[in-house]
Amino acid sequence: MNKFNKTLLASAVLLASAQASAAGFQLNSQSATGIGRAMAGEAVIADNASVLSRNPAAMALFDETSLSLGVVYADIDVSVSEVTGSYGGQNVDYGSEHDAAESKVIPNFYYINPIDDKWAFGVAAFSNYGTGTDLTALADRTPTVGGNDVPLPTPVDLLGNTEVITVNLNTSVSYRINEQWSLGLGIDAVYGSGTLTRTTENPQIGSIVDVEADGWALGGIAGVVYEMDQDNRFGLSYRLSPTLTAKGDVNYAYSEYNEIDIPIADIAQFAGFHQLTDTFALHYTAQWTNWSKFDRIEVIDGDNGVAKADLKEYHWKDSWFLSLGATYNLSEDWTLRAGIASDEGVVDEHSSLSIPDSDRTWYTAGATYDLTNKSSVDFGIAFVRGEDVTVLEDSAILPMVTGLDSEISAQTRSNAVYYSLQYNYSF
Repeated sequence: MNKFNKTLLASAVLLASAQASAAGFQLNSQSATGIGRAMAGEAVIADNASVLSRNPAAMALFDETSLSLGVVYADIDVSVSEVTGSYGGQNVDYGSEHDAAESKVIPNFYYINPIDDKWAFGVAAFSNYGTGTDLTALADRTPTVGGNDVPLPTPVDLLGNTEVITVNLNTSVSYRINEQWSLGLGIDAVYGSGTLTRTTENPQIGSIVDVEADGWALGGIAGVVYEMDQDNRFGLSYRLSPTLTAKGDVNYAYSEYNEIDIPIADIAQFAGFHQLTDTFALHYTAQWTNWSKFDRIEVIDGDNGVAKADLKEYHWKDSWFLSLGATYNLSEDWTLRAGIASDEGVVDEHSSLSIPDSDRTWYTAGATYDLTNKSSVDFGIAFVRGEDVTVLEDSAILPMVTGLDSEISAQTRSNAVYYSLQYNYSF
């Protein structure tokens, strides 16, 4: 495959992976309770059924059937500004897009059923990955040179519209070995769907990427809980994520395919919880995401099983999410929580216009109100602030015009605010 086609493929896949409010295209928004404490201690606190998203072994801490239903509204703020290049030694202005990302509503569901004093069973539905962006306005904008409109092509292979959704359906069991140790295992059925377009009104280029595909894949999670005593415990889990094969209409660089394989990163995390006084607890999480696994993408002709395109290397690096949180029991009815987290970006050697990824800091707060002795409502809010990043990337389209430099420069920033609500019930 020539350089033009490879660049189109890489750009489309990278944009599908961009604009999540955590590193890479990861979501850290599985529950309102967790959002309120910056996900600190999530793999072991077990104050409601949402712990199932982080560590199946923590189900052993429940002695009642528990249900949690929640929704998260992710208000994503992504800016791609000062997109510039060079033509004949003069700067070319391709414009700015200050509202590049789409806000998302992310629901979740968790159910834990203790079978006896040893075994527990649980099911859950949530999302670990997803994104939504739209840079189409830049693809259709007429570039300017020295403040004047100039009929030059835009780097449409780096721009476009993207909608990516994943859903994780989990079934897990836990087993209590003794008073200190518990184990858990789970199976993940991961559904992913996506729509990508890279098109321009320029008739010489037209539609170069048009993808609508979906698919299923299987993964799993294993976890362990160690209880020092009633007030101190630790949790460790590892989620093995699959390579997702999406099938549908896959058109790249004016050629037709029907499958695209995308490797999804594994997630490991360690969490601790310490009840320091009757009213105050401290908790923390160290989460590692295996983003180096996201090394390449393959486009396949499913009719004969032959890979039609080898992906270029992305050179992503593994990342860490470190968080610290606190919980305070204000009264019999109210529990308050807060947290702070450091979220490491994944882009390493090669930055990309389609991935405004950076190191981010989370500032969070939340509360629980007990409706009855069996039911409660959680509220959580998180402010995620990313660093400003300068991006340099080459376009395969621009060299079609003599004197038009292929290198594009841009300033990117990615922020978010999470608003979350959750209902919990025990019976």
